[in-house]
Amino acid sequence: MTDAIQSRIALLIDADNAPAEMIDEILTELSTFGLINIRRAYGNWTKPGLNGWQSKLLENAVRPMQQFDYSKGKNATDMAMTVDAMELLYTEKPDAFGIVSSDADFTPLVMHLRAKGAAVYGFGAAQTPRAFVNACSRFLYFDALLELGDGITSRSDRRDSQDALQEADAAARKPAQSTSHAMPTGGTDIEPPACASLRVPSHLLREDRPLIAMLRDAIKAMQDETGWARISDVGTHIGNKRSFDARNYGYASLTKLMAATQVFELRDEGTARVAVRDKRATGDEVAH
Repeated sequence: MTDAIQSRIALLIDADNAPAEMIDEILTELSTFGLINIRRAYGNWTKPGLNGWQSKLLENAVRPMQQFDYSKGKNATDMAMTVDAMELLYTEKPDAFGIVSSDADFTPLVMHLRAKGAAVYGFGAAQTPRAFVNACSRFLYFDALLELGDGITSRSDRRDSQDALQEADAAARKPAQSTSHAMPTGGTDIEPPACASLRVPSHLLREDRPLIAMLRDAIKAMQDETGWARISDVGTHIGNKRSFDARNYGYASLTKLMAATQVFELRDEGTARVAVRDKRATGDEVAH
């Protein structure tokens, strides 16, 4: 049997800006894109605050990269990561990079890596600056990663099992909610939620004008003469423009996110031919 050629990925972790307990989920997610043959974590390992990383580094074959603080109050980790990323880009030439950090200082690096043809998958906290999020090929928040898998049930099954409870809770709280409710970025101009693991309810998705506009623009760009567009084509079009992941909204896929908005019509759900159409094309849009 011929093995398919897998993409080679270099994982670089800013240990000063990433919790050690997230490494398992990060590796699980990143391994869906290819083989993680370079694994490095950067930090000043003499600091007590990084002690929790030791067992995780050993368990997951992550190489610790020592970086002393040359100046008081200055973090040299980001510079060391940037230098190594550039060296790897031109020597090992990986197909993609995984950058684990919530530091916007990595934005120029990410932009350069992508300009040279490498995909960049980012992972960080909910407060990660939007410039860094949007620079990545894809970006996933730590909270969303925690919700995606608990080691007991599959990611999609766990999400589906919580759906009814979340919808009931959203309905119970709806009268008390204000329109200033924080929403995930997912590459839009709205700030991320305090906890990205909660599924954003339908009425708040519809209020996210940048999100709806982005989805509509992608459908319009990829639709046929009848107004239908393949979900896969829509996802590719969005990914070519900006960093976007439906899971940051609490939905397993772009299909489920579009269905939840109640603004789009779907056909052939559950198949590889699933397609989407703007309800405005049929005059059947849900009133906002």
